Amino acid sequence: MKINNVEIGLDHDPVIIAEMSGNHNQSLERALQIVDAAAESGAQILKLQTYTADTITLNVERDEFVISDENSLWSGRSLYSLYQEAHTPWEWQKEIIHHATEKGVECFSSVFDESSVEFLESVNIAAYKLASQEIVHLPLIREVALTGKPMVMSTGMASLAEIDEAVNTVRKVGNSEIALLKCTSSYPATAENSNVLTIPYLRELFGCEVGLSDHTLGIGAALAAVSHGATLIEKHLTLSRSDGGVDSAFSMEPDEIKALVVEAQRAKQALGRVFIGPTESEVSSLSGRRSIYIAEDVEAGEVLTKENLRVIRPNLGLAPKYYPQLLGRKASRGVEKGTPLSWELIN
Repeated sequence: MKINNVEIGLDHDPVIIAEMSGNHNQSLERALQIVDAAAESGAQILKLQTYTADTITLNVERDEFVISDENSLWSGRSLYSLYQEAHTPWEWQKEIIHHATEKGVECFSSVFDESSVEFLESVNIAAYKLASQEIVHLPLIREVALTGKPMVMSTGMASLAEIDEAVNTVRKVGNSEIALLKCTSSYPATAENSNVLTIPYLRELFGCEVGLSDHTLGIGAALAAVSHGATLIEKHLTLSRSDGGVDSAFSMEPDEIKALVVEAQRAKQALGRVFIGPTESEVSSLSGRRSIYIAEDVEAGEVLTKENLRVIRPNLGLAPKYYPQLLGRKASRGVEKGTPLSWELIN
């Protein structure tokens, strides 16, 4: 799978996606600084969100339109006011995408209704993201699939049947460019709820690229995901959590994204292949193994004992496994201390 020039797959380094979300805090200047931070950190892709409060919800204050979960970062807020604050103005997005391209970073966006698809087609977006909450919006998924562009779909909260319906909706219109992201739709998420062992299962079941949309703090969950075959890692990026903003509490700072890029590559490299025996780089270390040496001068015919025969480094004598059977044998000739033992020195 490719998003423009970014190769995605098990034969490539994990792709790190920096999610801007609402961390621009309604400042275009800050949004462009986040693009710069993503580029400098080594993230290959910047992700936007293309919606307005009106394309997601209604400006209604009834209970069902207000976040009632006391554990939520946004408890007590109406959906409409939250999305008004968090949305990225559409008139900024062409400039943001252009700036990302100039910095060598690919760009794609989450869509939430048909009008956002139409808009993003007008700016020739490279790929599309479907948020976890939209995985059951099959009409929207079909609309996006018909563009023929790569699609990345988060699976937070989704049942297996719902994921299957979404994937089949894409494939039925002839679009095979699909990646799924294992996701836990809580903000922040916890490591114990990340369940990254699901990643290889989804890959096998759906035959597509699979990654992690990660809302945990730190990089541990992401590295665990890479070790289980994740080829994409999505993390929210802010310039500084202390600056505040709707998503700042579970977002990464630039130095943390940079560390993730480096460590994800190392985690991928460390997987290697099934291999037993000394690697090329270990061959020189074989001399550090122990072997059997003459520990005191011995004369011809002298009995070999624990005093004049020892298992030491380096590895030029007989293997340690022979030590018990050599005790009590006799030297075939005089041998000086420090000589590696060989069969020709033994009667």
